[in-house]
Amino acid sequence: MTLVPTTPDDSPSEMSNGVNGFHKELEGLHVNGHGLTNGTSSVGTDKKKKMNRKNSSPMMPAFMVSAPGKVIVFGEHAVVYGKSAIAASISLRSYLLVTHLSKSRRTVTMQFPDIALTHSWNIDELPWEIFNEPSKKKYYYDIVGTLDPDLVAAIQPHLANVSKGQPESERKIHLNSAASFLYLYLSLGSPRSPGCRYTLRSTIPLGAGVGSSASIAVCLAAAMLLQIRTLSGPHPDQPAEEARVQVERINRWAYVAELCIHGNPSGVDNTVSTYGKAVVYRRSKPPTVRPLWDFPELPLLLVNTKTQKSTAVEVGKVAKLRDEQPELVETIMEAIDQVAKGAESVIDEEYFDSEEPESLRRVGQLMSINHGLLSALGVSHPRLERVRELVDHENIGWTKLTGAGGGGCSITLVKPGVPQEKIERLERQLEDEGYQQFRTTLGGDGVGVLWPAVLKNGLDEDEDGGMEIDIEKFLNAPGNDGVEELVGVSGGPDGAEREGWKFWRIEGQ
Repeated sequence: MTLVPTTPDDSPSEMSNGVNGFHKELEGLHVNGHGLTNGTSSVGTDKKKKMNRKNSSPMMPAFMVSAPGKVIVFGEHAVVYGKSAIAASISLRSYLLVTHLSKSRRTVTMQFPDIALTHSWNIDELPWEIFNEPSKKKYYYDIVGTLDPDLVAAIQPHLANVSKGQPESERKIHLNSAASFLYLYLSLGSPRSPGCRYTLRSTIPLGAGVGSSASIAVCLAAAMLLQIRTLSGPHPDQPAEEARVQVERINRWAYVAELCIHGNPSGVDNTVSTYGKAVVYRRSKPPTVRPLWDFPELPLLLVNTKTQKSTAVEVGKVAKLRDEQPELVETIMEAIDQVAKGAESVIDEEYFDSEEPESLRRVGQLMSINHGLLSALGVSHPRLERVRELVDHENIGWTKLTGAGGGGCSITLVKPGVPQEKIERLERQLEDEGYQQFRTTLGGDGVGVLWPAVLKNGLDEDEDGGMEIDIEKFLNAPGNDGVEELVGVSGGPDGAEREGWKFWRIEGQ
């Protein structure tokens, strides 16, 4: 039996063991494997048995999906009051391995070891009936802007045993993750969905305001849409408009997952994680999100202060100051807006060069100004200011807080040609003072797919098709470096893009 690829317009109603539009590797697979007989039957009898045997669908191979985190580069807090903000992807990513079970195993499992969460459900016991009611049913092409309270209520009994007995703070995170997963799975799947395991590792610091939950949401949305064969590509010759349709489909369903976790997300995080590069966001009615397809890749040092922050507290602090000093705060907000617009203008210039010192200096200067304005609003923190002090002392780059402030993370645009010993000295100092740091890149690719979960690493095993990524290898990869070395998008020689990963790319449109 030959598996026939579907087109983006097909609308299958279940998570299928078939293939989607770009998985040509599976075409021509035979149902019964190598087809060898046991040596005792005659050829004629064997043929008869084969003719009478009911064909079964081959199991979908294991595959991976990856999506990046994000940082706000310009415009924090001012965006709350209708000003522009620029957010960009970072090369720290989440990686989701999807493995399918035999037909007799009717369970679906989410396994997120980074937050010590593993839970399985019996597929046949999930509340499919209400999710498939005509008035409730959503299809892959639908735009879902709010959660259905009846569907939210329907999954609550199936969350009762998730991480039971764990500390309340930890269990709350687990419950939000499980609720998001189940809502997406029940919306896009069907009672006939095959048994499956979703195993996730992330190199993005969790709870630090750099888009970890959105990255996971994008991975889950893309994986489930691939399973129901409603995505085409990615492939090098894919028309830009077709690629745009695919990534927007992923983005919309990732937003649904974010609704389950955050209640009223802006949509910026999942959009950046899906599309990659950068976006200009303005909180209007409706909000406007404009991708910057040609945003350059820039060298970045991300530093996590490990200081607990609260976005609500910091936003409230600014609101209080605005009530007390309305004209002054509005002037600061307008200045932040001009910084964001100025940065967009600089990057959009014909002769902007991400490796040219003067181009980077102009962007870095705007980052420093933006940080000063945010400090004037009272949302910095001594730990953030200490990072700026250390970076300035070594003359390494330009630093600002990213996100709500009050802790969380800072970003430093690294100057070109900085001696390696200076960077290593800074890193040692940050480590000694309890910071967590990541060398990363700003403005890279969005969601990507590795189908099947096989990598070529330039070794002898490539002759046999490459290295297959199984669950044990994935789970046992030690830390961020281990995950990146095993499956990382940039795991090729000298940090080059690794063969096998494919992306929907829409640059210059």
